[in-house]
Amino acid sequence: MTTAEATKEMERLINGLPANMKEAIQIGERAVQSFRTAPVDNVLVSGLGGSGIGGKIVSQLMWDQCKVPVHVLNDYNVPAWVGSKTLFIASSYSGNTEETLSTLEAAMARGAQVSCITSGGKLKAIAELEGYNIIEIPGGQPPRTSFGYNALQQLYILRAYGLIEDGFQEQLAGAADLLMEEMGQIKGVAAAVAKRIANSTPIVYAETWYEGVAVRLRQQINENAKILCWHHALPEMNHNELVAWAGGSSDLSVLLMRTVDDHPRTQRRMELSKEIIGRYTDKIVELEARGSNRIERAYYLIYLGDWISYYLAVDKGVDPIEIKVIDYFKSELSKS
Repeated sequence: MTTAEATKEMERLINGLPANMKEAIQIGERAVQSFRTAPVDNVLVSGLGGSGIGGKIVSQLMWDQCKVPVHVLNDYNVPAWVGSKTLFIASSYSGNTEETLSTLEAAMARGAQVSCITSGGKLKAIAELEGYNIIEIPGGQPPRTSFGYNALQQLYILRAYGLIEDGFQEQLAGAADLLMEEMGQIKGVAAAVAKRIANSTPIVYAETWYEGVAVRLRQQINENAKILCWHHALPEMNHNELVAWAGGSSDLSVLLMRTVDDHPRTQRRMELSKEIIGRYTDKIVELEARGSNRIERAYYLIYLGDWISYYLAVDKGVDPIEIKVIDYFKSELSKS
């Protein structure tokens, strides 16, 4: 596939996210009807990359609703507290992510209650063999572009276990509608943002409740545009990283996520942070969320971020799909 063909394909895949969400809602509704559940005291979501970021985002979206702690794991090992009262959610788009399979094995040995989100592979085979709850999603695309299918399934799993209330279903459908309606506006803003921060190293800032959304944008910039990027969350950033801006320069740019959910004191912190950072770079862009609830606003920012990463790739003339270095890395790792 040429760079031009890959760019066109990535455009098609990002365009499809709202429709993917609509389909995913139906998949989740059907899948959980056959779930077997029991009371749990905690939740552990295991996943990496595009399969794992949904856990962080969902855990933060549900902070004020979920009745038990939700933890996210991006590693090979599980914490000591995992046991029979743990809901273990294994999320692997391919079904073959070795870290996720490693944690699954450990969770199984501890007697955890397992639910799986995957398109196939070893994870699907284990789930079917052991009789675990499973939500199977469509495969055949880069994991990072499957976000519309996989992330929201975790909400359905939490609801199946009685850990959150109904209402998110309508909000998810509303979010998909919002993205479809605002697609032209979102793409226009994203193209302008990409032009503004071109040839700089982006830094993404957001309030803590939206940190998962910031991570998603960082990951998309890394993979799609092949650009180094980092993120931080406020107010924590004001207690350390802000000092480091004394060494900042116009080679850096800031993408500051703003929502009506931001705590009033954090809003003030953002304004002061902008003033200080503005002494070192003029490339500060505010990304204003739209939507009537937190789910809509989160998905709006996610979709805007996806398009920013796409237009950064277009500006650089790089293939937004290829991940040869990761393929090489996995190949070498498999030899160990």
